[in-house]
Parts: sequence; C-alpha cells; structure tokens
Amino acid sequence: MTATREHLSQTIIEAGRFLYGRGWSPATSSNYSARLTSSEVLLTVSGKHKGQLTTEDLLAVDMDGNSLEPGKKPSAETGLHLQIYRWQPEVGAVLHTHSVGATVLSRLTLSDSLVFADYELQKAFTGITTHESQVCVPIFDNDQNIERLAAKVQPWLENHSECVGYLIRGHGLYTWGAKMNDVLRQVEAFEFLFECELKLKAVQPR
Repeated sequence: MTATREHLSQTIIEAGRFLYGRGWSPATSSNYSARLTSSEVLLTVSGKHKGQLTTEDLLAVDMDGNSLEPGKKPSAETGLHLQIYRWQPEVGAVLHTHSVGATVLSRLTLSDSLVFADYELQKAFTGITTHESQVCVPIFDNDQNIERLAAKVQPWLENHSECVGYLIRGHGLYTWGAKMNDVLRQVEAFEFLFECELKLKAVQPR
C-alpha cells in the first residue's frame, strides 16, 4: 500500500465514522471516494457499513469504473463519482450521504432545484464569500439506472461550474471538493441548511 493510498484510505474511514455518527450515513447506505491518481479513484466497496470501514472495504477503480482489485465489487453508483472527477480535475474527494433531512426535503420540494439565500452558513461552500448570494442545488429524480441518471446530471454540471452539490429525490446528497476536509465541511453546511428549511416549512402557514 502506498503512502498516498494509506493516507486517503484513512480519510475515507474517518469520514465514514463521522458521517455515521451524525446519522447521515445509516447502515450500509452511502458511498465515498478519493482521487488516487489522474486515472484511478479509491472507493468504498458495495454493501459495507460506513461506521465500521477498514482498509479492506476500499478498492481502486479506473475512470471507466472497472475494479482494479479482483474479488472486490464497487458501488452501483460508482459512475456518479467518476462523472464528477472527470468534470473537474481539481476535485479530490466525493461524498454521497443518505440523511433524513436530504431525503425528506428533496421529496417535499416539488421543483427541480432547491435555492438557499441569505444564510450566513452559505459561506461554508467553496466559492461563496457572502450571505448575500444564492446557492442553487439541483434535484434529480431517483433512478436505479445509473447511466441514465448520470446523463441527466451531466448537462447541469457542464452549465454550472460553480455547483457544489446536488440531491437525488428521496435518496440523498452528492457533494465534492479538493480535499476530504472540504467535502466534510460542505456536508455539515448542507445538513444545517436542510434542517433550517425543514423547520421553516413546518411553521409556515399552509
């Protein structure tokens, strides 16, 4: 195991413990990844409990999603991770989580996007420097056909280079950044904002 792989493995394992502990990656849901090289990505193996990950629960894949380690099966959603790495070469890590907030809010929101405006915590997102801004989070309908889902996501990414995350309706959040710590910061920010929006909806008159 190279030093780089050892380090990235540890960041993924620690991310899993943190996200599971916060209730954002229950049981075997979610998947995480980190860029190993320009042509390889380190990814969580399918079906593993994210709060109990070990180095054996990770595998390297190429940019076509092929496992580079015999006997290990990548997540069905590997293609969505690789899509982001191909889209922005500076992305170093991607996290996909399954929180209650993301799941419920994506179902309550009938439009194809969620817009955050005037929240101070928006500044936690890469590229945002003031609360006097809007953060648009697209929402894509869930689809078990990952290639078809990726085809819906791609045009949005191509037209929104500033995008820092998206929701899959009734499913969860995808967010990314240069380093794992950047992505974890964004997950926390998203979850805070999801909770704020849900509480606002609860007190607003129908």
